[in-house]
Amino acid sequence: MRIATWNVNSVGARLERLLAWIELNQPDVLALQELKCTTEAFPYMAVQALGYDVEALGTGRWNGVALLSKIGITDVTHGLIDQPLFEDVAEPRAIGATCGGVRVWSIYVPNGRELDHEHYAYKLNWFAALRRTAEAELALNPSLPYVIIGDYNVAPTDTDVWDISKFEGSTHVTAAERDAVTALTTIGLSEVLPRSLKGEPYTFWDYRQAAFGRGWGMRIDLVYGNESFASSVSDCYVDREERKGKGASDHAPVVIDVNLP
Repeated sequence: MRIATWNVNSVGARLERLLAWIELNQPDVLALQELKCTTEAFPYMAVQALGYDVEALGTGRWNGVALLSKIGITDVTHGLIDQPLFEDVAEPRAIGATCGGVRVWSIYVPNGRELDHEHYAYKLNWFAALRRTAEAELALNPSLPYVIIGDYNVAPTDTDVWDISKFEGSTHVTAAERDAVTALTTIGLSEVLPRSLKGEPYTFWDYRQAAFGRGWGMRIDLVYGNESFASSVSDCYVDREERKGKGASDHAPVVIDVNLP
């Protein structure tokens, strides 16, 4: 089974590249983030024509998530348990479903903006809701392969950014954010990506200052799975080639191959 995650940074702007990538790589399940479209405006017909069922959730602003599956999609869940609000809105940042015997979540964690901004506290509260949700689901069926993939908007270690000195006083690298991600390990999840990652680990390069060409990247698109999932991973890599060329997203897809019974 091939499962992938990709922050496409607007599914409308990236549709041609998205369809081409799907046809070339043939993921069984693809988690998308930052749709920047409403649920109704998602390009269902174009994706369904490739053989995928689609569950999307968006408001048309800078968020939105989706799951695409050609191995079935059931038990769909929109949002998290006791998900915090931002400006009185429950933002569309999490969608879960069971696909081919694997419970998959596509998440787009709030950015946090600045350390003294209310969005930073919102980010930490959102992580707490993610942990509660995963803990509750894992307790119901601990043997079911389970994975949370997407844009975590956190670089787990100093080596996951191109120059940690450039991030002093910034979000994405604070102890509180990293602790919020690490807290997932206390409920039976572990990070899958480093186990078999090949080459440069970054998954995001800013559009500004020619960051991609200079190698000024961050690893913020992460994969956390339970033992049933992690022990079945045969390969895991960042498709850096998809970040190249005109019209690319500022994120690269992350691909996970698993051999499940």
